[in-house]
Amino acid sequence: MSFAAGRPVLAIPGPSPVPDRVLRAMHRPSPDIYGGELTGLNLRVMADLKRLAGTVQHVAPYIGNGHAAWEAANMNLFAPGDRALVLVSGHFGSSWANTAEAMGVQVERMEAEPFAAVDPQRLRDRLAADRAGEIRAVLVCQVDTASSVRSDIPTVREAMGDHPAALAVDAIASLGCEPMHMDDWGVDVLVSASQKGLMVPPGLGFVWYSEKVAAGRGAATPYWDWRPRSGAQELWRHWGGTPPVQHIYGLAEALAMLLDEEGLEAAWARHEGLAAATWAALDAWGEGGQGPRPLVADPAARARSVTAVHLPGAGRLRAWTEETAGLTLGIGLGAPEPSDALRIAHMGHVGAPMHLGTLATIEAGMAALGLPHARGGVGAAAAEIARRAAG
Repeated sequence: MSFAAGRPVLAIPGPSPVPDRVLRAMHRPSPDIYGGELTGLNLRVMADLKRLAGTVQHVAPYIGNGHAAWEAANMNLFAPGDRALVLVSGHFGSSWANTAEAMGVQVERMEAEPFAAVDPQRLRDRLAADRAGEIRAVLVCQVDTASSVRSDIPTVREAMGDHPAALAVDAIASLGCEPMHMDDWGVDVLVSASQKGLMVPPGLGFVWYSEKVAAGRGAATPYWDWRPRSGAQELWRHWGGTPPVQHIYGLAEALAMLLDEEGLEAAWARHEGLAAATWAALDAWGEGGQGPRPLVADPAARARSVTAVHLPGAGRLRAWTEETAGLTLGIGLGAPEPSDALRIAHMGHVGAPMHLGTLATIEAGMAALGLPHARGGVGAAAAEIARRAAG
């Protein structure tokens, strides 16, 4: 029989669940785009995006997804022939490198060990060897959405020392979910998008950039040039033409929830707790070495927004949870055996009832399918949430 009645639950690492109030804010006809309330609202959103990233410098918005934000960053940061060093800790780090390479950038990939962050000493040694300063920028994902590897950005910045390269960070799967202090950490370029921790449907990409790289490298075409967008007062100039009206209203609502109501530090703590609850469940289910386990062994290197999991029969479990229980889990993107891997998202508009329900459904599915696991995962997750709530 089916238990898929009620509201379906999406536990994939983007698009994440959209709050009802964000959807209501978006459900409106377009107003005058040349004046009135939308102009002021848009300026407030730009200021809030800077608060979100921890910067007083520049932000340029684009109509597009995370791939569009990558391209915008690449177009402004590099001229053809420039050199980039990309720290690769999973599928999306490699993909960012590929997009830069396709634009004529000379890309050097520094591959991490599987499901781990790049050793900062390797970065330190490589930049020390670049005595001519040919490497224009170091690119790294704060969270690689596929592997769920989390890179320690302050440590990366420290390892760069006094090398003149810019530090560019992909925060698409981490912004709003775990700390980001762009200015304090010395990040020069930050990219993100609307559909994950920001709780807004896909369609918006963002690039924050420091004064160090503000002049760009001359490769950007008029549409991708970040300077007119970041310095604009007129609504249309921010967006390179007709603005994404409904998305602006939704983003304003989501940022109010995140920054002014819950508060960023509380949101970071919530994501930390949901991640820890997930790991507690996996530890309990995997007791004895036969059940599921996190693909990232080191808890310090695990994302707070998504957990990649190894589980023999994961493909069957994903089909069961979706068809029988109305729960969609993430595919094992980039895993050595994708059919034996899945991803559990805990990003954005997610709280204890939603996430404990996700974990309970996973446990039910493993039991129904006879997949190897020990008991007690949901109880362990609940105990972790109770412990953190009491603290």
